[in-house]
Amino acid sequence: MTARIAAGRKPMRLAEKLREVNWLLILLLTLISSVGFAMLYSAANGNFDPWASRQMVRFGVGVVLMLGVALIDIRYLLRYAYAVYGAAFALLVAVEIVGDIGMGAQRWIDVGAFQIQPSEIMKIALVLALARYFHTLAPEDVRRPHYLIVPLALVLAPAALVLRQPDLGTAMILVIIGGVLFFLGGVRIWKFATVLAAGLAMIPIAWRFLREYQKRRVLIFLDPESDPLGSGYHLLQSQMAVTSGGLLGQGLSTTSSQLPAESLPVQSTDFAFAVLAHETWHRRPANLPAATGARRPVILGKVVYPPRAAHQTIHV
Repeated sequence: MTARIAAGRKPMRLAEKLREVNWLLILLLTLISSVGFAMLYSAANGNFDPWASRQMVRFGVGVVLMLGVALIDIRYLLRYAYAVYGAAFALLVAVEIVGDIGMGAQRWIDVGAFQIQPSEIMKIALVLALARYFHTLAPEDVRRPHYLIVPLALVLAPAALVLRQPDLGTAMILVIIGGVLFFLGGVRIWKFATVLAAGLAMIPIAWRFLREYQKRRVLIFLDPESDPLGSGYHLLQSQMAVTSGGLLGQGLSTTSSQLPAESLPVQSTDFAFAVLAHETWHRRPANLPAATGARRPVILGKVVYPPRAAHQTIHV
């Protein structure tokens, strides 16, 4: 929606604001989300419960909230940006004290019948806070390094708290959001190159501070065949699911029956792309073999991976 914040301009009527909403964007978001609904329906073996129905309700609520925010005068968003950031940061601190632990991480706060994940709120709050900060700077100020200390702190402080939960992925997303806002704020490319070079140089030091499961996750991502019946098992199974879809896919609701949960877990979230590729149209990558099901041996390179229950690797 076009921002009209010129001094002395009359407030826009509700009908005028609605006309300026980007309805094409909302239509595209609805179409993309509909693909997600279909995959959740399929992952539940052709049932709307428990995932698809809930996701549709969340999407409806989200669209209403999005329209509500779009109708707010941008000056109010600018005015309360730091307050929203402060509230999100306080919630991140609260996670450290009263947060619930789930799947090995402390990321949520119980609020009655709901759970709040403050790191998701921080993504929006960080955009608002950085946008306000750079809005107040003159173009020449952005070029001076000492003016970048405050926005760096705005990015790194919540990223550090999220990393403690631990949630490496979301912490990286916060840093990426910060980088995008720095770029849009006018920070020169050579400064990004300097930070990137320094970050690469710090990798050996940062590696020592990663937890064992984080190190293993990186190593398995780079070489899943190093532990085909252990940490790399599910990653290899997801690759098999992708390749077994063929050119036209196997059809909806086939993943849950052909690839059981012990072979491809959390099909509604972590391995949603594998479900999508297995059931719908895609082109098989040339470097990945076809698979005929999670329960049959599949040849990858020179190693045959039998079902996990067999606990053996056969060299050929």
